[in-house]
Amino acid sequence: MIGANAVGEEYDFVIVGAGSAGSALAARLSEDGRHTVLVLEAGVDDRRFLIQMPVGYGKVYYDACVNWKYETAPVPGLNGARSYWPRGKVLGGSSSINAMVYVRGHPRDFDNWGVPGWDWGSVAPVFRRMEDWQGGGDQVRGIGGPLHVTDTTGHVHPLCDAYLDAAEQAGVGRAADYNGAEMEGAALYQITTKGGLRASAARSYLRPAMKRPTLRVVTGAHVERIELSQGRATGVRYRRGGRTLTATARREVILCGGAVNSPQLLQLSGIGPGAVLAGQGIDVLHDAPQVGRNLADHLGYDHLYRSRVPTLNQVLRPWHGKLRVGLDFLARRRGPLTLSLNQAGGFVTLHDTGDGPDIQLYFSPLSYTRAPVGQRPLMSPDPFPGFLLGFNPCRPTSRGHIEIASPDPFAPPDIHPNYLDTEYDRRMMIDGVRLMRRIAEMPALADVIEERIVPQGVVETDDEILAAVRDASWTVFHACGTCRMGMDAESVVDGRLRVRGVGGLRVVDASIFPAIPTGNTNAPSIMVGERASDLILEDAREGVAA
Repeated sequence: MIGANAVGEEYDFVIVGAGSAGSALAARLSEDGRHTVLVLEAGVDDRRFLIQMPVGYGKVYYDACVNWKYETAPVPGLNGARSYWPRGKVLGGSSSINAMVYVRGHPRDFDNWGVPGWDWGSVAPVFRRMEDWQGGGDQVRGIGGPLHVTDTTGHVHPLCDAYLDAAEQAGVGRAADYNGAEMEGAALYQITTKGGLRASAARSYLRPAMKRPTLRVVTGAHVERIELSQGRATGVRYRRGGRTLTATARREVILCGGAVNSPQLLQLSGIGPGAVLAGQGIDVLHDAPQVGRNLADHLGYDHLYRSRVPTLNQVLRPWHGKLRVGLDFLARRRGPLTLSLNQAGGFVTLHDTGDGPDIQLYFSPLSYTRAPVGQRPLMSPDPFPGFLLGFNPCRPTSRGHIEIASPDPFAPPDIHPNYLDTEYDRRMMIDGVRLMRRIAEMPALADVIEERIVPQGVVETDDEILAAVRDASWTVFHACGTCRMGMDAESVVDGRLRVRGVGGLRVVDASIFPAIPTGNTNAPSIMVGERASDLILEDAREGVAA
């Protein structure tokens, strides 16, 4: 138990989940000292070396101590393969085990959500106040916020320059600041680190707030169900240390479990598609067919190349290289261990619809073979100089769903991502592969490429490319949308994130996204926590019941 300063099991707000949105929300709700806040986190404390060391995320990729280690159901679009979905089970949630790339999204993403108060004009100031951008503040970027964002210029591997040059030669151009006025172009990625350490939502928001007597954070607390009385959420029942406990919420219960756990908990509590709940023997307290639907995710595909020049493989694979960079990290908080392995990338528009870039690029000056679930760490460098050049479409149109597979709250839900279900998504994957080829053929990269290893053989026609994509695509870990926010009666939450049909209950995390944003989803998830705090505190001041 952490921060056990508040006494008793009754609070103004009970937050389920200390992830990206939950950490920000808890910090803001407890800020003025007027409200007591309880945060229940099923996972563990985040003060672990491999979490605080930025590149350590490769070593916790399969670590059940901090990771839910979900697997999807067989995916027809991926030739029946299952997709492995790591999700953070630790303070900070997935912000404690992610690749730390900071992307706000394109302004049109939020305008297209079609929800008043969530357009770009409304959320841009929230992004600005939450960040502490190393590059300095202006009318777009913020400084002095809780979340430090690092400019990696001058710190990345030299091969990133070859990638940037090749992208420019291919007509992609460069983005001076993809989180600034113009998103389009190749760029070095900005990352959420501070002083050479990971700047997770827990480190940035939750830990400073845990000094307050109004905030209590409990780890190892697995919430089993939401307690409901006369159509209103009154608290939660949770399991901790072999005991079943109850926490009462005077004002609201707020779910911050993410795109998997929030719809799962709603369904376990009798809120969800009636047929699904009844099929698992759960009393239907509120038939909400859209709970767990609208699942969206970014699907990625990599090209693996053998390089003629040294890459990070020659630094991170041998024992003497590990020792050297390890000492540099411990002594000075410098070197490749302070970075993401996705050191460069950017955004490209292939089909101009007016909605901004439709392809996101990734460049890693390191290569590794992806292993079956649980067999070895993700980032085990190959024994030869290699690098990865990859992409994902920004706005996929395929939609999946999540539903409980058992009334047991400790059983994982069934996850059906439904990748490559639409012609648009299949076309974008084919076009993205052709863009990768074009960049790799430019002189700046062609001069350092010895051979292409993945995909192997002749892969030239659309059918051949799509077959290769189906064989080797992977989640980019951006699941969202399963408790969709909207103005229509079928949406799970309204514009103030209140669960329709149930009082005293909100959802605050990436599951509320009506559509997936352009880019990595961690920054928008934190923004949701920040924006929700404004709405919740405003309602509290005005005496409005959720």
